[in-house]
Amino acid sequence: MSEESTNPDLVALTRGLSEAPSVDESLAYYAPDAVYDMSRMGMTTFEGREAIGVFFSDWHGNYDEYEDEIQEIVHVGGGIVFVVVRQNARPAGSPQHVRLRDLYGYTFVWEGDKVVHATVYPDVDEARAAAERLAEDRG
Repeated sequence: MSEESTNPDLVALTRGLSEAPSVDESLAYYAPDAVYDMSRMGMTTFEGREAIGVFFSDWHGNYDEYEDEIQEIVHVGGGIVFVVVRQNARPAGSPQHVRLRDLYGYTFVWEGDKVVHATVYPDVDEARAAAERLAEDRG
């Protein structure tokens, strides 16, 4: 069996996660004991699929419109994927012209076809450096 057929395409999986149309479909990409780390955003860390799901539901509930647009996505090695995402969102109850267009960096640690750890960074360069360090440590 070739190596390609035994190793999942982590870029495609990450893109599928980003494009999942619902919280439940997003959660299907996470391991049961996954960690979603928002500490660099001044928030907390969510442990386990259930806690992550509550966070996702609460987060999206704060917006009348919400879309993440992938700007860059790279498998840097060792099951680590680095992603740059532009948030395009309208806060709940705000006028139609009000938009948040923030740029964020993410690191995703994959084991097989499941995310075991995700970290969100307000600084894209910091996220890229973290992804490269993680890949080097796991490589």
